[in-house]
Amino acid sequence: MTKLPSSPTMYRALVQRDTTFEGVFYVGVKTTGIFCRPTCPARKPKIENVEFFGDPQQAMFAGYRPCARCAPLEREKRPSALITRLCEAVEQAPTNRITGADLRNMGIDPSTARRQFQRYYGMTFQAYVRARRMGQALNRIREGDTVIGAQIDHGFDSASGFWEAFRDLFGEPPSKANQVSCLYARWIDTPLGAMVAIADDAGLHLLEFVDRRGLEREIVRLRKQTTSVVIPGDHAHLKTIAAQLKAYFDGGSSTFSVPLVTAGTPFEKAVWELLPAIPPGETRSYADLAKKLRNPNAVRAVGRANGRNRLAIVIPCHRVIRSDGALCGYGGGIWRKQWLLDHERKIL
Repeated sequence: MTKLPSSPTMYRALVQRDTTFEGVFYVGVKTTGIFCRPTCPARKPKIENVEFFGDPQQAMFAGYRPCARCAPLEREKRPSALITRLCEAVEQAPTNRITGADLRNMGIDPSTARRQFQRYYGMTFQAYVRARRMGQALNRIREGDTVIGAQIDHGFDSASGFWEAFRDLFGEPPSKANQVSCLYARWIDTPLGAMVAIADDAGLHLLEFVDRRGLEREIVRLRKQTTSVVIPGDHAHLKTIAAQLKAYFDGGSSTFSVPLVTAGTPFEKAVWELLPAIPPGETRSYADLAKKLRNPNAVRAVGRANGRNRLAIVIPCHRVIRSDGALCGYGGGIWRKQWLLDHERKIL
C-alpha cells in the first residue's frame, strides 16, 4: 500500500488545486459529509475539518459520499446513463439494499450493472451499495458516540436513514443501550486502512478491516451468539488493542495481550490456537497445521477455519500459506497479507 504524503502537503495541494496530486489522495470534508478530488473547485474547508484517504472506497467506508461537483469516482470518460441512474437510486435511499430482483424490477439486467460499474469505477455495483450502506453505520462507531443527539445529521442525508442503517447492522440504536447486553465497538485507523474492533468485559470478540467482504454477516452472527447489541463506545480492552496495534504497526512489538473471545467449533478453535505460535515473519502451510493437529487429510478444513477467524492480526491467520509458497485465502485481501508478512520480517 502506498503511503500518503503528509497532511500539510496534501492540504496545501488541496488549497492550490494541484493537478499533480490527482489520484494520489482524496479528501473527506467533515462538515458536509462528502469526499472530493484534490482539484475540486468547491470552497476549501479549514484543515481541522478535513481528512485524507488513499482511495475512494476508504472514504466511503468512513461514511462520506462522492462530491457531485468534482465526481471523485469518475474517470475522464463520462459515465453511462445506466451508471448515473444507478448512483441516483443509491443516493435516494443509501441505507437500503438493492438486490438483483430490485434491478430487474427497474428494467436493468444485474450482470450489465455489475460489468459497467466494474469497468467504470473499478468496483461492482453491489460493492458500491455496500460501501455506502456500511459507511453510514460505521461512521457512528468512528465518531465514538454512545448517544445520538443533535449531531446525528452530521454526514448523513437524514436522521431516519442513519437509524435504519445502524439498527440493521448492530441490532438496536444506542439509546437502548441501558436495556440490553452490549458489546462496544471502536474504529481504529491503521496504515492498511481502518479496522473495527468489538469487545466487552470478557475480551475482544472481533477485529476486522472495515472493507472486508462479509463483515456485516460476522457482526450479525456475533450479535446472535452473544445475544447482545453492538454500540459505539469505549472499553478498556478497546483501548488496549488500539495501543497494541499502534505498537505493532510502528515496529515496536508483535505481541498482543488483550483477552480474546473466540466462538467456533472445537476443530476451529484448535486451528486458531496454533496460529499465534507461528513466529512473526515466518509462515506455515495449511498442510503443516493439519499435520500438527494429527489430521493430515484436514487441509481444506484448516483453510476454512482460517477463513472464519474474526480476529485479524491478533490471531495471525496471515502467516498461513499454501504448500507451494503461494499466498491465498485472506479476507482482508492478498495485498494486506503480503504487507503484514513483509512488515513482520522487517521488525524481527
